[in-house]
Amino acid sequence: MAWDTAKTRRLILDAAVGEFAAHGPEAARMDRIAATAGVNKERIYSYFGNKRQMFAIVLTTELERLAEAVPLDEKAARDLGEYAGQVFDYHRAHPHFVRLLHWEGLHSAGEGPVAAEAERTAHYAEKIAALARAQQSGDLDTRLAARELLYSVIVLAGWWFATPQLRRMLMPDLDDDPDGQRAALVRIVRRSATPRTDRRRRQDARGHASGTTRPVW
Repeated sequence: MAWDTAKTRRLILDAAVGEFAAHGPEAARMDRIAATAGVNKERIYSYFGNKRQMFAIVLTTELERLAEAVPLDEKAARDLGEYAGQVFDYHRAHPHFVRLLHWEGLHSAGEGPVAAEAERTAHYAEKIAALARAQQSGDLDTRLAARELLYSVIVLAGWWFATPQLRRMLMPDLDDDPDGQRAALVRIVRRSATPRTDRRRRQDARGHASGTTRPVW
């Protein structure tokens, strides 16, 4: 019977995701990955190289999955709050992803290049360009640079899962309410990204409807 190489690689990658997310690139063990995947450890080395190379492949693969699942183009950028909500949804379904990024940051300590850094930087540049186009067309506020908007969305969407203890202390009413967390995130991002003239128009409309007007700060 022919060996199913694609299936074996997939089993190894899935096992490695869990191992690296739980233990990081230093404490992760190849023998545990092999046991979980049900393969000989030597097969991991032949497919993926050493542990450092394996971690880089795992992280790059997970980044590609996120990019494919939640693309950011000019159309999506028009409602940046909803895009942030979709990123939140992805993290909610794949909580290991944020942990992998944090392990990468702890392991590299911000020094030197990380896995596929040039390719990742180019990918982020495409997202920044999409946000900039949305700003130019008047769909997004221009008081923050496009790169600042992107960074804020990445941080805001992921931090709910990266530091649950802060969420519990700051928003105890939302601690066990992921739908409420998502709604808060969408509201925050929309507030920061909606053009000021649009906010003024909506507030004026509410003011006229209620017979009052309020200033826009």
